[in-house]
Amino acid sequence: MSSNILITGAAGYVRITAAVRSDEQAKLLSESGINVLQLDLTDEKAVVESLVKHNINIVIHTASSLDPTMSLNLLAGLAEQQKASGSKAYFVHTSGLSAFCKETGWPQGVMKDSGPIFETEKQLAGSFSLRKTDVTITETAKALGITSFIVVPSTVYGKGKGQWNQLSVIFPIAVQASIKQKTVSKFPEDGNIAGVHISDLTELYGLIVKKILQGSGDTIPNGTHGHYFAIAHEMAWWETLGRLAAAMEARGLVASSETQVWTSDEAAAEATGVPEIFVELFFNSSANIIVDNAFKLGWKPTWDKARFFENIDDEVVSVLELGKAKSSLIDSLFLAAKN
Repeated sequence: MSSNILITGAAGYVRITAAVRSDEQAKLLSESGINVLQLDLTDEKAVVESLVKHNINIVIHTASSLDPTMSLNLLAGLAEQQKASGSKAYFVHTSGLSAFCKETGWPQGVMKDSGPIFETEKQLAGSFSLRKTDVTITETAKALGITSFIVVPSTVYGKGKGQWNQLSVIFPIAVQASIKQKTVSKFPEDGNIAGVHISDLTELYGLIVKKILQGSGDTIPNGTHGHYFAIAHEMAWWETLGRLAAAMEARGLVASSETQVWTSDEAAAEATGVPEIFVELFFNSSANIIVDNAFKLGWKPTWDKARFFENIDDEVVSVLELGKAKSSLIDSLFLAAKN
């Protein structure tokens, strides 16, 4: 099967044809030999026309997970392309682990990603926008005859290889806030967080696409059974911040390797630049999900907790080298908080 793949958010951290928003992004990717579509994904007519014109039958959507508008437009385009070409269409959506945390109303207790994830999301869709988006996309794709998958990254770390943005979000923000305050701060209660290196995350996307290209996209878990959690390992947040503090003290960036407790969510929000209603969820939440689907696919993460801790200074170096992440996620959070 001949396939053309569109990656949205390809100017960003997770790195064919790429959809971008700005002239600067388009120029940078074009110079790297990547086919670029400068496309407003909120414009349904433009999206549909572009996907049909360029014969796109596989979309990997990494641009936005909070608002379903972009995804629905892409699905509409895939549906039209599917009609025009007669070839099967596939949609890989990127969600977020916060949809599966007790802090947002997800039921406590352990659940496999091969279990009733979709059914639980649907039941709880009204209580958290990310879950509502996941459910809407899965049901819309099914109605249109498009095979869908949902990839759920955990806390991502490591320097990416994208041409536009090479930083993740959570650790760079923590590093920047710590430099600003001259101390590494934590929330009063400790907890486990799930982690994945960017190279292992992109490998998971690659495995799904490989299965599609090999003709087995409809035989691997998909649709209501197609959640793939990118969880390579877990780590205690206080221990992680302690390691980060030691690395930053060694570079003279903070006054002590001892971590301090945030005085309030308001103080944490001000220092990190994250909306107050999301700040503790953003930095101090966990999900009790057992990875099953990804491992059955053949996913073998190469980074574990020990390797991450050994290389945690890399997170500091990346921020010193690259500055602030060029991500729209925080803007999306502020918009969600406003609404």
